Amino acid sequence: MQKINIGLTDTQRQGSIELLNRDLADSYLLLVKTKKHHWDVVGPQFMTLHKLWEQHYEALTINVDAIAERIRTLGGYPVGTMEGFLKICSLKENAGRVPTATDMVSQLLADHEQIVRNLREHIEKCSTKFKDDGTADFLTGLMEQHEQISWMLRSFIEGEAIASDGAKPELDKKMVGV
Repeated sequence: MQKINIGLTDTQRQGSIELLNRDLADSYLLLVKTKKHHWDVVGPQFMTLHKLWEQHYEALTINVDAIAERIRTLGGYPVGTMEGFLKICSLKENAGRVPTATDMVSQLLADHEQIVRNLREHIEKCSTKFKDDGTADFLTGLMEQHEQISWMLRSFIEGEAIASDGAKPELDKKMVGV
């Protein structure tokens, strides 16, 4: 095998590869969970959530492939089995009952936010500990996608009235009996 000479030591590359495999495992489990909710959602918000989660799982599919290819770029091999993913991922499966649509949104929101927190830590480690700014930059792009999805999911379940200028309108005192 040709030695990799990209300005990183084997130890630096291996450190980034280990973090990337954890991100791959989380992304793959989140992909499975998103597809499951896409299939199972019912109720008045069915079409909205069905379409939204289709967009999300399509983006996750692209990200899973990109993470695996980044691992290969660094000379590693991606974890590629559910058993392997479940051993190293930080997310948990929600096996059992089918949750309500709002609970599905809440579960996916919690998972995306967990991934954002993990990515922040991994970006820092890649940049400072492993001197791998390429992987740190790659992970930053992924983090920004998860932040945006988190915002969308959070907005779906907040349910507060907001004025067009972004302010929360005060309740009409006549409406609340004051």
